[in-house]
Amino acid sequence: MTASRRPVLALTAADTLSLTGTRLSMVAIPWLVLTMTGDPLLTGLAGFAEMLPYVIAKALGGPLIDRLGARRIAIVADLVSMATIALVPLLHLAGLLGLPTILPLVAVLGTLRGPADAAKYAMVPAVAAAGALPLERVTGIMGVIERLASTIGVALAGALVALLGPALALSVTAGAFGLSALIVAVGLPALPQPAPAASSGYLADLREGWRFFRRDAVLVGVVIMVASTNLLDTAYSSVLLPVWSEAVGDAALLGLLFAIFSGASIAGAALATVLAERLPRLPVYVIAFLLTGAPRYLAFAIDSPMPALVVVLIVGGFASGFLNPILSAVMLERIPAALTGRVSALVNALSWTLIPLGGLFGGALITLAGLPAAFAVSGTIYLAVTLLPLAMRSFRAFAERPALPSPTP
Repeated sequence: MTASRRPVLALTAADTLSLTGTRLSMVAIPWLVLTMTGDPLLTGLAGFAEMLPYVIAKALGGPLIDRLGARRIAIVADLVSMATIALVPLLHLAGLLGLPTILPLVAVLGTLRGPADAAKYAMVPAVAAAGALPLERVTGIMGVIERLASTIGVALAGALVALLGPALALSVTAGAFGLSALIVAVGLPALPQPAPAASSGYLADLREGWRFFRRDAVLVGVVIMVASTNLLDTAYSSVLLPVWSEAVGDAALLGLLFAIFSGASIAGAALATVLAERLPRLPVYVIAFLLTGAPRYLAFAIDSPMPALVVVLIVGGFASGFLNPILSAVMLERIPAALTGRVSALVNALSWTLIPLGGLFGGALITLAGLPAAFAVSGTIYLAVTLLPLAMRSFRAFAERPALPSPTP
């Protein structure tokens, strides 16, 4: 590993630890609230208390990333996250843990994780430039890491919660955040930091990022597509597929179907890491979205036999692995280096805005029309959304490949 490639290794290692810790907390915290209260509504409230601050803090934290540097924000946010989540097992051992203490801690954690994740994402262009790598290569590696961390984190969470209990399992999350901060501090010491703005204030920086975003038709189109498909994917994973699995009488099937899709997506992301920079962006993007979206919903809507469902999930999962490398490269290439933090954070936050509504959307569809119709309606909407790039002339710029952006001096 040459010195110029070490930042890539350091960033991916830190991201792996950070994401694994986050996925562990996403399982342990709701389980902790559910076992303490026995109330599903309060369990949902805990998730909402984390996600709402996460999205808001990610959107608002962009100017700080540009002013103070992505590396500094990542280190500080990870360290304070470690201290925050470590309070849960400590309060548990002291007999002081209850819902009035859990909810504020969860809200603080969400507020910290938003900027922490945005800061690591904002470091990708500088890391790619330091390693003389195409953006698709680095974003592809990050995509593989994200999918692996999601899979490993959930599996690890189940084992740790069963072994230690949900409160003590969160000590592992705290350790993961601490190690992530250490790796960024030691492994990325030479990354250039953006020059702080001399005349504009925080709100002016925020407005500048917003103005740049809304004037870029490709970024606006990407956000509309990703936010809409995130809504539908959340409805699918949190309501539609669980209800279908329960209806066929085999709850264990739910985990198997998720594992099939996730495993195929890891393989697709790994291949995209190698090939994405040589592939035509717009056709691959559209075809991958068409394969990963609507067929899943329509296969369940028509009650396809299990072998057909498995094939659809494998093909869709594999295709989904090509999306993030291309999407991330396009977004980061279109954003000037001086605006990377605020615009990339805003784009990512806006793409997540409909996720909290996904479960409500799926539940309402099933209540109003029944499960097969809910799958059919969701798949039809998914198909329409994924055809958007072919209908919008402004989306043609998606295919452009500008020169690799250089790090901010």
